[in-house]
Amino acid sequence: MAMLPFRPTPFFENKNRAFWNLQFAGWTGAIALRSIQGISNGQPPSYLILMLIVGITGFAISTLLSVVYRQLINRPPLVTWGATAAVLAIAVTIYALVEAWVISLYFADRDTTLTQLVLIYLFFDFSLLGAWTGLYYAINFFLQVEEQADRLERLELQATSAQLAMLRYQLNPHFLFNTLNSISTLVLLKQTEPANAMLTRLSGFLRHTLITEPGGKVTVAQEVETLKLYLDIERMRFEERLRTEFDVSDAAAKAMLPSLLLQPLVENAIKYAVSPQEEGARITLAAQLVGERLRVVVSDTGPGLQRPETRASLPLAMTGAYTSTGVGLANIRDRLAQAYGEDHLFEIRTPDDGGFTVIIEIPHESASKDSGEADPPRLSEPGAAATDTLPDNVESLAARRATGS
Repeated sequence: MAMLPFRPTPFFENKNRAFWNLQFAGWTGAIALRSIQGISNGQPPSYLILMLIVGITGFAISTLLSVVYRQLINRPPLVTWGATAAVLAIAVTIYALVEAWVISLYFADRDTTLTQLVLIYLFFDFSLLGAWTGLYYAINFFLQVEEQADRLERLELQATSAQLAMLRYQLNPHFLFNTLNSISTLVLLKQTEPANAMLTRLSGFLRHTLITEPGGKVTVAQEVETLKLYLDIERMRFEERLRTEFDVSDAAAKAMLPSLLLQPLVENAIKYAVSPQEEGARITLAAQLVGERLRVVVSDTGPGLQRPETRASLPLAMTGAYTSTGVGLANIRDRLAQAYGEDHLFEIRTPDDGGFTVIIEIPHESASKDSGEADPPRLSEPGAAATDTLPDNVESLAARRATGS
C-alpha cells in the first residue's frame, strides 16, 4: 500500500539546515541592530568589533542551548519547563558575565563596576535568550504537530484503503460460491462442454478482478465490460430467460466509479428476478450525467417485494431509507459511504406492479490520460480459448473434465 510521505513546510524540510539559517540570520540581525544603535549614539567604528564578540558569544551559547533543549523537548512538561528555566537562567548569567567583562575592558576609563554591568545586561540578555528559547520550542512544537497530523492522515488513509479492500474482496467469495455451484451442477449432469466454457469465462472475470486495484476506480465503460463478461457466465445457466439492456451515454461511459460496484446489483437481480420466474426477467442498466453527478440505475422486471420469500431476503425501502440484510447490497452501501461520505445517493424503488430499481448518484469524476488513468484491461472474449485465460492448474483440470477423465 502506498504511503504518504511526511511533507513539512518547505523551509523546514531539512530541519538541520533551517536551524543554522535561522541562527545566522537571527544573530546577524542582533549584531547589526546593536551596532547601528551604538554608532548612532556616537560610538567609534571599533565598537563594531565589540558587538561582533558579543554576538558570537550569544551564537555559541544559543547553540549549546539547542543541544540541551533537544533532550528536554520530549520529556514530561514539568521536567521540560523546570529544566529549561534552570538552564536558561545559567545561560543568561554566563552571557551577562561575558558581555559585562568585554564592555568593562572596552570602557576601562569608566567607573562602572563589573557587578553593575552584569546587573545591567542581565535583563537585556534574558530578553534575548528568552525570546530565542521561546522561538526554538515554538518551531519544534509546530513541526511535531504537523508531523503528527500527517501521520494521522496516513493512518486514516490506510484504514480507509483497508476497509475498501475488505469490502471489495468480500465480493469474490460471494460471487464464486454461486458460480462454482453452477459449474458443479453442470459437471454432475455430465455437461462438460458448458462447464469448461463457464470456467473459461470465470477465469477471465477473475483475471480482471486481480488486475484492478481493490480500492480503485474504473470507468463506467470498464464496469459495463466486466458486467457483460459476468452475464455471459450467468447466461449459460438461464439462456433466454436472462435478458439484458444497457443504456450508457458517451459522457457517462468515461465517468469513474468504484470497481465492481454494480456487479452485486446485477447478481441480486438474477437471483431474485430471473431465477424465480419461469419466463425470466429483463435487467436494465442506465447511466447518464445529471449536472455534476453521475446517475446509475439498475432495474429488473422481476416480482419486486411482492413475493413473501423475496420480502424475507431483500432490503426494505421506507420513504427513501435503506436497511440491508444481504451481503451484496450492504457491501455497496458501505463502499459508497467509504468512498464519498455523505455525498452520494443510494435509493431503492419497488413499484406496486413489480420490479426492483436501485438508483445510485455519485460526484462526477471524469477519466483522462492526463490524470494518469490506465488503459482499460482487455477482457477475454466469450469464445476465447482456455489457454488465454486459465492458469495452468485450472487449464489442466478443465481439460481432464472435457475428456471425461
